[in-house]
Order: sequence, then C-alpha cells, then structure tokens
Amino acid sequence: MVTIRLARGGSKKRPFYHLTVANSRNARDGRFVERVGFFNPVAAGGEPRLSVNQERVSYWLGQGAQPSERVASLLKEAQASA
Repeated sequence: MVTIRLARGGSKKRPFYHLTVANSRNARDGRFVERVGFFNPVAAGGEPRLSVNQERVSYWLGQGAQPSERVASLLKEAQASA
C-alpha cells in the first residue's frame, strides 16, 4: 500500500520533516517514490513552517494513497491557509 507520511531529517533537537509518498513496507526514512512537501515544526521568524504541493498530493490521493494521521492534519492546515 502507498502512504503519504513524514520522513525525519534535520539534526539532533532540530527536527525537519519531508512529506513523502512511499510504500508502507519501507522504512520511515528509507526509499520513497516522491517528495511532495516539507514540515518544519521549529520554524522561526520568516521561515515557512509548512509547504505542500497540493497538485501532487491530490494526484496520489486519487491513486489510492493513504495519508498518515499527522499528514492528514497537516494537509487540512495547508488547505485552510491556502
């Protein structure tokens, strides 16, 4: 099954997440099909906190991809701010 989920990056105590489309059997930070955005929970100042390519996300959802719980809430947040 294909999922849209977060892959962790960044350094210790400074998380940064990529929104990735991946096979659910692959590791969290492992192989993915496509990156469709990013989430920076510790954004400060003028840095963007969330960026989502809505066109690609809607394509993958149309293909049957399932978003994780956290990604679903982030997608709602992105819809509200757009």
